[in-house]
Amino acid sequence: MFRNSIYQFFRIIFTPLFRFYYHPKIIGAERIPKDGSVILAGNHKHAFDPLLVDICTRRTVHALAKSELFEGLFGFFFYGIGAIPVYLDAPKNPDAYAKAKETLKNGEIINISPEAERNYTEKILLPFKTGAVRLAMETETRILPYCIVGEYRFRSKNLRIVFGDPMEIHETEVPAANEHLYRNIEKLLKENGKI
Repeated sequence: MFRNSIYQFFRIIFTPLFRFYYHPKIIGAERIPKDGSVILAGNHKHAFDPLLVDICTRRTVHALAKSELFEGLFGFFFYGIGAIPVYLDAPKNPDAYAKAKETLKNGEIINISPEAERNYTEKILLPFKTGAVRLAMETETRILPYCIVGEYRFRSKNLRIVFGDPMEIHETEVPAANEHLYRNIEKLLKENGKI
């Protein structure tokens, strides 16, 4: 409850400032369910991507974030808003996975970048990690894919986030499910300006 209060407090201040400064176009946010668990999964192009996702719903969005953000002066903030630390150099993150699974079972929202890091390359997407689809399978949670395109500039003319159709993960094999998610996000990117 305390964490949610911190999150909502900062949202009240931050959302109008973010919307005014970056002027993002938000498409399909009505597809985010008003209650119940859901995994939001999309590409990762900029440090502000999780913030852009957050302003698309009034619900608390629990983002998986690199562990370095939880260290030092502002660590309390990331813990306070309910973010989940992930150690990018570790081959596995059992604590983060368990926390994400618990969050979904409590009927909440998780935001995951299957790329696991920002894409600095010319490739449309980096290879996907399997955490999103495994969580979806194990908790019987839908995945709502999204793409972010454009530039984070003052009063941007092209920054937008587009939510696609919800995905039910029926594949019994994780690689097939992961490929399905990859193709859905790739399609969104190609349809919305990233060739």
